Amino acid sequence: MERISYIQSNPNLDAVFGALSDPTRRAILARLSSGDASVNELAEPFAMSQPAISKHLKVLENAGLIDRAIDKQRRPARLKAAPMAEAVAWLEEFKRFWVGSFDQLDDLLEELKQGTPDE
Repeated sequence: MERISYIQSNPNLDAVFGALSDPTRRAILARLSSGDASVNELAEPFAMSQPAISKHLKVLENAGLIDRAIDKQRRPARLKAAPMAEAVAWLEEFKRFWVGSFDQLDDLLEELKQGTPDE
């Protein structure tokens, strides 16, 4: 098995996973996947204030998951998917581990089904 290094290739990975850990922020990202939106538009489906949504947006912005444009008096948020792609790439390493583990389990179960020659 390949050794896992404790040195991260992306120092922002902790911020990305931290931002993704909150269900409200994940919902905001899902909404932004269909297009830019203002704070008011993002606050509509939630039972929280506009300042609370703004705090969530700041966390997402600090993690690099969104950026905020200035359009007259409006500051629409826009999804930036590149940091999520880096998080997915990091998770893919563990997917390979689990797939390999399941393949080994399948092999073992197949051996057990066929029985051992000593029985």
